[in-house]
Amino acid sequence: MLSVGRNSRRGITLLEMLVVVAIVGVIAGVSFPSISAGLESVRMVAATDSVATFLNSGVNRAERRQQAVALSVDPKDNMLSLFSSDAGYEKHLKLPEGVTIEAILPADGAGETRQERRFLFLPGATVPAIGIQLTNTHGAHRLVQVDPMTGFPRVKSIDPQAAQ
Repeated sequence: MLSVGRNSRRGITLLEMLVVVAIVGVIAGVSFPSISAGLESVRMVAATDSVATFLNSGVNRAERRQQAVALSVDPKDNMLSLFSSDAGYEKHLKLPEGVTIEAILPADGAGETRQERRFLFLPGATVPAIGIQLTNTHGAHRLVQVDPMTGFPRVKSIDPQAAQ
């Protein structure tokens, strides 16, 4: 016959559960800033790639359709727009949350880089040298430039310390 001397219970105690929850909380608290910065970095790369693709589509449309294409860059609305004389052709690119247009280069005649600017892509003509500088909430800067010789956009990171 089996003798039952002590009640043997399996499971975990409340104290063990609290220790595990505290450890998980500390790990989450320590890793949150790096995860947040990583997400911001991914968002910035995706935004610059989208801007480069958007500019390239404007240049390509001007060449392939043999029509002038107007580019509007609006830092206040954080948006780029393409327009053409084709009925109904209008494209817009709204930048994601946390990524903003910091400057439009070259500066206009008054030296302003934060006002809405318009550029024109003409078929068979040299593409204007456009630079759109983006920044995010963590202070990262990237510049999307259209090369006037080739018409292709290039993306490069900007070190804010080197610019000073």
